[in-house]
Amino acid sequence: MSSESALAHPLRLVLGDEEFLVERSVHDILTEVRQVEPQAELRRHDVSDLTPAELIELLSPSLFGEGQLVVLAAAQDSGKDIADAILSQAKTLGEGIVLTVVHSGGGRSKPAKDLPAALRKVGAEVIECPKLTRPADREGFIRAEVRRAGGKIDGAAILALLETVGSDLRELSSSATQLVADTDGNVDEPAVRRYHRGKAEVTGFAVAEKAVNGDRAGAMEALRWAMQLGVPHVLVADALADGVRTVARVAAVGRTDPFRLASELGMPPWKVKKALAQSKAWTPEGLAAAMQVVAEVNADVKGAAADFDYALERAVLRIVAATGRR
Repeated sequence: MSSESALAHPLRLVLGDEEFLVERSVHDILTEVRQVEPQAELRRHDVSDLTPAELIELLSPSLFGEGQLVVLAAAQDSGKDIADAILSQAKTLGEGIVLTVVHSGGGRSKPAKDLPAALRKVGAEVIECPKLTRPADREGFIRAEVRRAGGKIDGAAILALLETVGSDLRELSSSATQLVADTDGNVDEPAVRRYHRGKAEVTGFAVAEKAVNGDRAGAMEALRWAMQLGVPHVLVADALADGVRTVARVAAVGRTDPFRLASELGMPPWKVKKALAQSKAWTPEGLAAAMQVVAEVNADVKGAAADFDYALERAVLRIVAATGRR
């Protein structure tokens, strides 16, 4: 293999338990290997399925010198013997072999827990794949995905994408890539809304947002669009309930620091910021009335009402009225 390529670093450690990032990292390594050796073979095994002798055989150079990518998955499950064997082989990899060890960062035994540090010491290139639990982490992930696809995205578009897609990294990545392809590379909030228009989660959210904002015409238009698309009534009712309850929770605390409030309420800061802005138009009496409305419509769309469309229309109008706007 070419010494000028990144394969001059044949030992890789994919560290973390974010499944999507781990899978993509392994795929990227394989792509890199095959740019140098198009016929390179991929061999992937769970560490717990191998004995030290089998590992040695697996990492033996090919008789014909072809490149090989050997992926050892779930290395956190290593026992002492196999952990020692991995470390020993990592120090003396044969020509044309790229070894990638996938490790969650934890471990059932001390040798398994110590393996990442030991691999670092012998020169492993580390690819971090930690769980993205904080909203800021997911926002950074979206920005990086758009950049990876060759585009740019602004803050409002990031928030819109999180609202419409949720926190699943695979879906966020797919949406980000498609948005770059569908635009000139500059992704803004209207582009996100256009792309997701017609999806059940988005239309339910759109109805709720406009209703909570007191936008009667906009809420009714979004609701009619949702009904025309066949969005399940339960999803719209759930979105209305989430919108009203979020404003009620934020308004009840009565603070203006969205980051502190986000931590206390277990919500992402962007959601708290939006709810704080929305709560300014609500009175305690209006919120109490709206809470009653969403409780009733939830029962209506689950069988209590004879006409589910009418039940949702009535609920939206009552929520708008509760804001004090028309």
